[in-house]
Amino acid sequence: MSTSTQLPSSPVKGRTLRREVGLIGLTWASVGSIIGSGWLYGAKNAVMVAGPAAVISWGIGAIAIVLLALVHAELGGMFPVAGGTARYPHYTFGGLAGMSFGWFSWLQAATVAPIEVEAMIGYAGHWSWAAGFQNANGTLTTSGFLVACVLMAVFVAVNFLGVKVLAHTNSAATWWKIFVPLVTIFVVALTHFHGSNFTSHGFMPFGGKGILAAISTSGIIFALLGFEQAIQLAGESKNPKKDIPRAVLGSVAIGAAIYVFLQVAYIGALPGASFAKGWANLAYQGISGPWAGLASLVGLGWLAVVLYIDAVVSPAGTGLIYTTSTSRISYGLSRNGYAPKLFESTERQGVPWFGLIISFVVGIICFLPFPSWQALVSFITSASVLMYAGAPLAYGALRKQLPARERPYRLPFGQVISPLSFVIATLIIYWSGWDTLWRLGIAILLGYALMGGYAWYANVSGKPYAPKMDWKSAQWLPVYLIGIGLVSWQGQFGGTGNIPLWVDIAIVAVFALGVYYWAIATSLKTAEIERNIEDVEVVDEGGH
Repeated sequence: MSTSTQLPSSPVKGRTLRREVGLIGLTWASVGSIIGSGWLYGAKNAVMVAGPAAVISWGIGAIAIVLLALVHAELGGMFPVAGGTARYPHYTFGGLAGMSFGWFSWLQAATVAPIEVEAMIGYAGHWSWAAGFQNANGTLTTSGFLVACVLMAVFVAVNFLGVKVLAHTNSAATWWKIFVPLVTIFVVALTHFHGSNFTSHGFMPFGGKGILAAISTSGIIFALLGFEQAIQLAGESKNPKKDIPRAVLGSVAIGAAIYVFLQVAYIGALPGASFAKGWANLAYQGISGPWAGLASLVGLGWLAVVLYIDAVVSPAGTGLIYTTSTSRISYGLSRNGYAPKLFESTERQGVPWFGLIISFVVGIICFLPFPSWQALVSFITSASVLMYAGAPLAYGALRKQLPARERPYRLPFGQVISPLSFVIATLIIYWSGWDTLWRLGIAILLGYALMGGYAWYANVSGKPYAPKMDWKSAQWLPVYLIGIGLVSWQGQFGGTGNIPLWVDIAIVAVFALGVYYWAIATSLKTAEIERNIEDVEVVDEGGH
């Protein structure tokens, strides 16, 4: 039996996307997502958690993202479909796993735009007219909430103009978003760089735990995320099999390099008085807008003005493209039978209009339970890495079950990199901390209630697209989710501390490896996987 219903061989009217995006558009979609609010806050947050050793944190984070991106590059070339990250586990593990990782993907994408809006409002507080948008603790006031709603509406409105207009808009914004950080690095390092800052209060004042905690909790992983945007737009790519891998790997290389240099420049430019009471107590006038405040502090007033302008442009560009991504993921979930078919409906510009509206509504809701930027970052980092963790598993299953399938990009040493990337993803989830993970657990249960309820309805009502849950091939999934939660509860990162540091990391790594090979062993058989991916061959490629 197939685990997904066969889709029609001809495109369904009102349910097709347009292939209008080239290599530059795809690359800039990913780069534009990577260079967002993370660069405005990441360096400051990281150094307060890890001290100057935050440079190491960025290095580890970059390696982790590169490994995950390599796996995604092969999958993206194989399956050039809209909302790809939400669909790979469905092909290899069936309904239950597909629904779960699809929800993780959608949850991650839907909550990024609100994060970017929070960043825009936070930096805008520099101007007197916007000072009343946030309370002292970072939460939104009534006027701030209304402004946030308007900004979310703008993101949605631009998306309704179509993917071609979106790509041009994002490309223009991305050139600016790359230019400003590079100018900042060059000017600050050239005029105000103090090498002694890296050692005067100790290079690793918080030890290894600080280095690891900074990766998840300070926004490092969040800042480096975004390479998957090229994959989410694969259904609208002109030449997806060649362009997707190039866009994914190229965007990671650009983003990682910029962020590492930003951290070095930030630490070196800080006046000694700002961290005289220790890195955890870093303070200077204007620190709520870290880079702009620092520029003003060291006498670079013109640069501060540019940075305050960029604090609107950079987050806006990222929020814009993630709004796009959210609608494409819901489109993909609907194609796999986990969401109502209304999510596949497109208007005359080929835009999934219902998915955009839902992304707006969810974005507004996100301002309520997670009002501060930092709280949103911690939450989204965990949701993001859960999403990414599905790709190495799908990769391993496909290498085993479909070894001869065409791969425009074949990852060297993939059988080593794939399990390693899964282990790293699991560690990043753990480093997010118990306080974040128990909240994420509630969000996961909500997703099961919503999507599981719809899948149940589709099955009992005899819908032709109703997904089969495939419990056997996803038997490892509940063990994985509960296992991470238990170790986090008892571990060193926000938990009870009953498991010693490094012992907890070893436990998580061994546990992740065990789950990886368990999942590969219980994945769907070749014939079932081939039936599951038939919609890629018939509709997503040929139906446009």
